[in-house]
Amino acid sequence: MSKASTSIEYTVTDSHLGTLLVAQTQLGICAVLFAESAAGLKEALRKIFKNNILIENNDALQANIHAVSRAVENPRLLHQIKLDLHGTAFQQRVWQALREIPAGNMISYSLLATSIGQPKAARAVASACAANKIAVVIPCHRVVRNDGALSGYRWGVDRKRMLLEMEAKT
Repeated sequence: MSKASTSIEYTVTDSHLGTLLVAQTQLGICAVLFAESAAGLKEALRKIFKNNILIENNDALQANIHAVSRAVENPRLLHQIKLDLHGTAFQQRVWQALREIPAGNMISYSLLATSIGQPKAARAVASACAANKIAVVIPCHRVVRNDGALSGYRWGVDRKRMLLEMEAKT
């Protein structure tokens, strides 16, 4: 997690994928979360970054909200978003590998594990996906079961299906 007393600015807005929270440090976006309510998102942010100073700042985040929204519509723009990743070295390897999967493509947990040189780590890869705090920008929604079926997604399988369908159109 983050160092103690790091300032994190955040804002909550509505999107076509549901209520959305975008948070950033001075280094970049550190969280993109979905929930059913603004209160639920704020509570989730407090749990994730419990030792940090959280500042609601709608004005400062407008550019990043637009960047995330544009990236949802055009996934090729995902790499233009500056991130401040907080996770283990393994999680960060998984998240980087996810960012290299072309939009509209899917990969299984086991193939993703193999792609990072850890062919027996499919469960650890699934755990890294579940630990991802930056929805859409780190596209965990592109990971499916070995049989191609949609499986769990931190922000709901329906949202995962919507993201994959949108990417298939681009």
